[in-house]
Amino acid sequence: MGYGNVSERRLQPPQVGVSVVILALGPASDAVAGADPSSESADTSSESRERTLWLPLVRRVRQPHLGRWALPGGGLRADLSLERSAYLALESTTDLHPSYLEQLHTFGGPDRSRGGLPMVSIVYWALVGQAETHDFAEADNVRWFRANALPDMAFDHREIIEHALGRLRERIEYPDLLTRLVGPEFTLRQLHGVAEAVTGETIDLANFRRRMLASGRLEETGEKIREGRQRPAAVYRYVPAAGTGLVRSLPAPVTSDDGGTGGDDPLGPLVTA
Repeated sequence: MGYGNVSERRLQPPQVGVSVVILALGPASDAVAGADPSSESADTSSESRERTLWLPLVRRVRQPHLGRWALPGGGLRADLSLERSAYLALESTTDLHPSYLEQLHTFGGPDRSRGGLPMVSIVYWALVGQAETHDFAEADNVRWFRANALPDMAFDHREIIEHALGRLRERIEYPDLLTRLVGPEFTLRQLHGVAEAVTGETIDLANFRRRMLASGRLEETGEKIREGRQRPAAVYRYVPAAGTGLVRSLPAPVTSDDGGTGGDDPLGPLVTA
């Protein structure tokens, strides 16, 4: 059944899908597997930093926006929760398995589908350590990009990414977010480096140390490591507050009757706006 002309399509109930923004810490240069040297020029100030944020994007294989890059996403299933749908869409496109997804925002402006059937996207986001990125390796139609050097994007996905980055910078004072990027154990100097990579700004180290320790969410492991010429530094771990629900495991992937991971169309997750 067709949807008629553009005016008629705009009056139809919108489709609803999920998209996922995954952010990971990586090198400040493009010298990693899967990097796209033809992407837009990045802010040169970040090139002097050791680390910056990266995210995986999927090349679209259908119209509209054929060949452009988009966030991993997919449609909804009546038998799945929103979180499960986001997890399944991410797994089927990138093979990433983050331990935590958080609902970021819902995007549903009437202009975002560019004349097609109106589309509402419920966006989730996650922060992952570099160990989960498989060294930023390229996969089928999937490539990692620096967050400050995005390619030509489909739909309004560039604005969605900017929204996620803004949310992360707003919450930089919360050590649980930083520790998701640096790993389970870290020094305060390493955590400080993550904060500077996220904000793109110089942060006073002494004040940063005081704020992180005053949060009450860091505990020493009893170990120390040497960082360059500095004296050995204490190693910390993040301890979540009881009952916060900030750290939880996602449910196992949902499989269809034939053993596949849900849905009849393997390219379905590449279609969502």
